[in-house]
Amino acid sequence: MNQPTPAIVAQSAVRRLPRIALLLLCAAYLLPGLVGRGPWKSADITAFGYMAELARSTEGIARWFDPMLLGLRPETPALIPYWIGALAIKIAPSWLNPDLAVRIAFAFLLWGTFTATWYAVYYLARTSRAQPVAFAFGGEARPTDYARAIADGGLLALIACLGLAQLGHETTPALAQLFFASSLFYGVAALPYRRTGPVIALAVGTIGITLSGAPTVGLALAVGSVLYIAYERRLAAQFESENGHDEDSGPSYTRGALLTMIGTTVLAAVLVFGLKLPTWKITVLGGSLVGDVRSQAKLLVWFTWPVWPLAIWTLWRWRRQLTARHVALPFWFALVPLAATWTTDYSDRSLLLALPAFATLAAFALPTFRRSASALIDWFNVLFFSGLAVLGWIYWIAMQTGVPPKPAASVARLVPGFVPEFSPIAVVLAVAATIAWCWLVRWRTGRHRAALWKTLVLPAGGTALCWMLLMTLWLPPIDYARSYEPQIRAVAERVGQPSCIAELALSRPHIAALRHHGNFNVQPLLLGTDCPWLLASPETIERLHTIIPFDQWRFAGTLRRPSSAADDLLLYEKIKPQ
Repeated sequence: MNQPTPAIVAQSAVRRLPRIALLLLCAAYLLPGLVGRGPWKSADITAFGYMAELARSTEGIARWFDPMLLGLRPETPALIPYWIGALAIKIAPSWLNPDLAVRIAFAFLLWGTFTATWYAVYYLARTSRAQPVAFAFGGEARPTDYARAIADGGLLALIACLGLAQLGHETTPALAQLFFASSLFYGVAALPYRRTGPVIALAVGTIGITLSGAPTVGLALAVGSVLYIAYERRLAAQFESENGHDEDSGPSYTRGALLTMIGTTVLAAVLVFGLKLPTWKITVLGGSLVGDVRSQAKLLVWFTWPVWPLAIWTLWRWRRQLTARHVALPFWFALVPLAATWTTDYSDRSLLLALPAFATLAAFALPTFRRSASALIDWFNVLFFSGLAVLGWIYWIAMQTGVPPKPAASVARLVPGFVPEFSPIAVVLAVAATIAWCWLVRWRTGRHRAALWKTLVLPAGGTALCWMLLMTLWLPPIDYARSYEPQIRAVAERVGQPSCIAELALSRPHIAALRHHGNFNVQPLLLGTDCPWLLASPETIERLHTIIPFDQWRFAGTLRRPSSAADDLLLYEKIKPQ
């Protein structure tokens, strides 16, 4: 079972990344964007709408198993994410905005994803086949220190992923799916070493992802894990029968581990079919896969940047150990979401589930790098993220002062009608983040002892810097552009606060926004409501005359979301009888 390993790591290269530094980096990435904004379009406000409806519901427990928003079921057939949000709204104090309470709850899910990924990488790196080459006269990295350094690199790689930034800070089922997928990943990785924690993680992860809108992905991950555990057990038994017990092989999957994994998989399958959850949403049979190859490839390249080149490098350098636990498991946990990305309509949100596995594969590239490759990566990241930060500051200054005029005109064109405001707190936080980045660049480019995780410090720090600048300096215009609040405010200015507003073919985001931002009592027109105002979707304009009796309604105007010319609402006023 002992195969050649490409990892050559000395003990001096696995010194520990200071915990306070790692925690501060995670906090700097996780906390910005919690306050100072409302739910964004479209999935964010829609998911929040279902959570708020559940929190207000008085129909009993049955409604919690069938979430509704004005008679519409969610497009993502999830339960647990809506339960989490509704419970957060219910237990939050009255002075806390409901959307902020939900964001805080989902921030804990992202933190849990970070934790599960770190421990998954740690236990995978503890396996004998992942260990570095033993030196002739000693001095190679000790297993525990080596595993800790690889785990630090894996967490840094996850933070560095560009696709995690926005979706990881929204309150959608996709973030819950990410948390449960990472929990399942940790459970399978740690099961040979621990019992209670991994078993709980397996149950929570498998059942959680099944009830969070990704039942097919969850079952595929679980079934693949079962097959791999059975394969590794058979391989270990065969090796022992031929060579005897190997004390250096480390812990392996036991029969109890296999039975535990089978039990959780069967339970998840029972829930899927018992609750009649949709499990098959393949959309490529009509030929769309061929036409979308280019767009899907672009999505994969930028969404998983910068870890995908490192993941490919890992598969190449560890090609003699593709069946080893530290390569095979993350490869499977990346392959299944990739297949879902290419075969469903939820491309980016399906690909989100692959990020912990991609980060794991990227971490195992670190012990195979030469110093010249690490230096190239460092200088690329210094130039890339420093350039983005400079552009962010230049455009922010232009937005505030009008100088330089071209950047100021570009901002005004993107967010028409937005009036910039100066926030001292936001500026102080942005300046602090920029100074921290400058210090990090100076430290990384200085003469220090080599550390295994140093290659991924700049990508993670640069991503955290850009997210911090976006959520401090640029949060007001971003919130203005991505929120429905300006449009709903325009509705309120026209109609006041009537007893109810009728709606016709409005989308789920618009209904949720009207309920949340305007506190309107929205009722479907086709149910025969007697409301003084009507909001209709422009998509119904061709058949509007067959639905609305024009002797009863008068067109009152078009209400547009300022940053989108294709997001209008048609307003009608009921004609009072003479």
